[in-house]
Amino acid sequence: MGQPRTLKLTLAYDGSRYVGWQRQASGDSVQGLLENALAHFEGAPVHVHGAGRTDAGVHALGQVASVRVHAAHDAHTLLRALNAQLPRDVRVLRVDEVADDFHARYSAVAKTYRYRIWNGPVGNPFEAPFAWHVREALDVEAMQAAAALVVGTHDFSAFQSTGSDVATSVRTIVRSDLRLVSAAGGALPRDGSTRGAAFVCEPVLVYEVAGDGFLRHMVRAIVGTLVEVGRGWRSPASMAALVAGAPRASAGATAPPAGLFLVAVDYDEALAP
Repeated sequence: MGQPRTLKLTLAYDGSRYVGWQRQASGDSVQGLLENALAHFEGAPVHVHGAGRTDAGVHALGQVASVRVHAAHDAHTLLRALNAQLPRDVRVLRVDEVADDFHARYSAVAKTYRYRIWNGPVGNPFEAPFAWHVREALDVEAMQAAAALVVGTHDFSAFQSTGSDVATSVRTIVRSDLRLVSAAGGALPRDGSTRGAAFVCEPVLVYEVAGDGFLRHMVRAIVGTLVEVGRGWRSPASMAALVAGAPRASAGATAPPAGLFLVAVDYDEALAP
């Protein structure tokens, strides 16, 4: 065994079949799978710290974890060996040796999340694990206007799950935007046959938000509220009152987990708008 050192691991995973990042009393977790894989090289149990505790069904494109190990394997060897042990829906993208005071969660200065909405009358089975299917047409411009009001330092109590134990619900959001993109979706030919079905473009709404930290279910609650704006149930301007410390009951419902992705975790010295 070598000298103790700290590793930074960058991961991507499809969270569809996991209980979330955090190890639970029952069910498979991403943290548990990673700890079990690392234990093979360490020869002893290890504890991995994640930058964000993604919930069941939530995905990651750039989750970050830190761990102290004694194993002397180089980063490239560990990368290949870990992926050989992990299931195909969990991948280690990078292994870096970092300073001993690095901590995946407490050293982070910003996180970026993405939420995807499949907005069309018929759902796409290939998108189901990765997007919220909203059938009725949404007012995208109204949603964009509401999303812009999230930017800034605000009290996000209205978007915090009940029972959360945090010192403050004030967070700083540096980016909050929603855009309309297209994705391939199957459509039947006009004669109703299923042979040689054509592909058309269905609208997908992508919401991205970046900030210095997020409350539990905060992004999903913001998305649920934006969809209510898009449905015409509330005005875009109502978002201003919600980010001023309104109670949770004043905001929209929490969006389903499937559309949410942890995109990136930043460890720069300062946030940049």
